[in-house]
Amino acid sequence: MSPYKTEARNTLRLALPIIFGELAQMSLHLIDTAMIGYTGYKQLAAAALVLNVINIPFIFAIGITISVAQMVSLAHGKFDKPLVSHYFYNGFWLCAFCGVLISALLLFNRDILLHLKQDPEVVTLAMPFMTLMSISIVPMVLFMTLKQFTDGLQYTKTAMVLSIAAIPINVFLNWLLIYGNWGFPRMELIGAGYATLVTRTTIFIVLAIVILRHKIFRKYIAIARSQWYLKRSTLKQLLKIGIPSSLQIGMEAGAFAGSGIIVGTIGAAEQAAHQIALSCASFAFMVSVGLSQAGSIRVSHAYGTLNYKRITIIGKSTIAMACIYGSICCALFMLFRNQLPFLFNDEAHVTNIAATLLLLAAIFQIPDAVQATSAGLCRGIKDVNVPTIFIFIAYWILGIPLGYLMAFTFGWKEKGIWLGFISGLSFSAIFLTLRFLKKIRRG
Repeated sequence: MSPYKTEARNTLRLALPIIFGELAQMSLHLIDTAMIGYTGYKQLAAAALVLNVINIPFIFAIGITISVAQMVSLAHGKFDKPLVSHYFYNGFWLCAFCGVLISALLLFNRDILLHLKQDPEVVTLAMPFMTLMSISIVPMVLFMTLKQFTDGLQYTKTAMVLSIAAIPINVFLNWLLIYGNWGFPRMELIGAGYATLVTRTTIFIVLAIVILRHKIFRKYIAIARSQWYLKRSTLKQLLKIGIPSSLQIGMEAGAFAGSGIIVGTIGAAEQAAHQIALSCASFAFMVSVGLSQAGSIRVSHAYGTLNYKRITIIGKSTIAMACIYGSICCALFMLFRNQLPFLFNDEAHVTNIAATLLLLAAIFQIPDAVQATSAGLCRGIKDVNVPTIFIFIAYWILGIPLGYLMAFTFGWKEKGIWLGFISGLSFSAIFLTLRFLKKIRRG
């Protein structure tokens, strides 16, 4: 077992900065949710509505950025610095184009909020927030692109430090703009939108300066003059990884976002409770994302030299860590399901519903951690097409239809939606794990 322990330790060492960075990013979301929630549950429902609508296209752009880490890691594994620079340059402009395009599409289609059968007061509150969140997609996508570059080189602490530093900035801006402190106008939900936009722009600019000036990254910039040109075949390589990756995480995020919109047709209180439970589950999921990304980067690095024995050890040890982590989360959600909702809202009818949903969230913690990790490992060996089909089946053939059936035909309402999550995540975990193990046996 010594090689497995060694590789697990190395994966965890790489994963920890990614995990802290992801948790910091999710903390920004949780802080916004909590600070908005205490202005009223309809404000919270409006924020949930906007995030659910934006999340699907936003996640697509984030998926494209994943290709940067994958291709940079592969070139790094071959010790080819010029190729690293070439992938970075092409990846940056590809992601920038995607971010601007998605932001523009959301801005010009804000009226979609009027056609989702939501509470009219919630929609009115959501419209200006939608504008600000759509604009903030551009700096966030650019930040994530730079982060994927540094992560692909296995320097994961850089983006982590900035992500953590963003928390106090965001909290302070929220305190000023949501509640109207220090003479600022009380803007409530709109204030949270401005705070998010400023915070995302700040961390992008700082990370860009670090990459351009720090000696670790400057060597890739210095040799890049001959490599910084757009090349169609390179863009195709990035898209070949990026589009399936986007579809994978987009279908998952889309299923959760779509479920939020469906729950919103039941009622504003149910939508607020759903957002509370989903925020807690999403926070826990960030550790799985970190394990997935670290496992993917390390597997991709080993794949550069076709070292299948090492790929096998890294993969199996990473899946084992995901199982252990999922079990811990399951126990914590069950123990604290009645206390966690009060971090976001203190209205009894909202917190009671959220406590029930957190119990259901506890059940899918293990399959959620395993499916995220297995999907990342498959990406690391450039296996993206079949896993994308599995994820489509898991969420859009099983999860959402079953959830809708149980919610409205069986009358289980928001609980039915979450039971659909459990079925979809379990399918995804089983088949993605089997797929990865099958591919490495063939290798």
